[in-house]
Amino acid sequence: MIYTVTFNPSLDYIVSVENFQLGLTNRTSSEMLLPGGKGINVSTVLMNLGIESTALGFTAGFTGDEIIRRLEEMGVRNGFIQVGEGFSRINLKLKSIDGTEINGQGPKIGTDKVDLLMKQLGELGQGDVLFLSGSIPSSMPDDAYQKIMAMLDGRGVRIAVDATRDLLMKVLPYHPFLIKPNNHELGEIFGVELKDRQSVIPYGKKLQEMGAVNVLISMAGEGAVLIAENGDVYEEPAPKGKLINGVGAGDSMVAGFMAGYMEKQDYEYAFHMGIAAGSASAFSENLATREEIEAVYQQITGKDQEVRKK
Repeated sequence: MIYTVTFNPSLDYIVSVENFQLGLTNRTSSEMLLPGGKGINVSTVLMNLGIESTALGFTAGFTGDEIIRRLEEMGVRNGFIQVGEGFSRINLKLKSIDGTEINGQGPKIGTDKVDLLMKQLGELGQGDVLFLSGSIPSSMPDDAYQKIMAMLDGRGVRIAVDATRDLLMKVLPYHPFLIKPNNHELGEIFGVELKDRQSVIPYGKKLQEMGAVNVLISMAGEGAVLIAENGDVYEEPAPKGKLINGVGAGDSMVAGFMAGYMEKQDYEYAFHMGIAAGSASAFSENLATREEIEAVYQQITGKDQEVRKK
């Protein structure tokens, strides 16, 4: 089984406003409402690739009910735990002003609810896959990722971690199967500026020496680098395409990599699938479809590839 965790999911209200004017009433020219959060994004892309997963985490209030309803409508299974007070956050994303968004806070999560999630995760075992993505809400202990990985240590669960700075560094002793820093995050960890693919390789290897099994480094327009478990290093320039929406591209890359690895246990194929999924989402209004991922995969490799279907 495959599981994703989103501690603080959201309803993403994505709007375009032509000629936005501060201090005046503005009207949308387009709008979408989608379930959001890094783990949910991973589950969505996996579903688009024909791979079932179960989304876990916490929801609350009428917005939480709508997140679950929309996930079920999309075909994503969920085991979200309901929080009694507050409501799941609404994130406003203004497409017409690049990178502008207002993110809500989300509900406070009590220790009893955290214990319930730990109980859910405690049932994972050999052959299961778990994605831990994003930040930890302020109402939760900041060592939640460590506790999850310590609990599952030695059980044969492949864990992918997409987190920043301290959250990432603290899980390395538990040997996550995959981590995915970008070049800026990697540079922040080591206090250096990393601009090209060659420059990230030695620092990615340092994270591997510290415990990560595979290190996938995304570099936006510069492409990506993989330092694989077997010592092989793969690098690839960014595929050609128009950047439309960068939200969820990193989550898509993680989903594509793990989908590729689970299919063929081949790191080169997984790397290309990761790049294809991440880039296809960046080139799309929404998270990438199977057909969009196949098209970018063919551009990267020059091969027709029938991505795994249901």
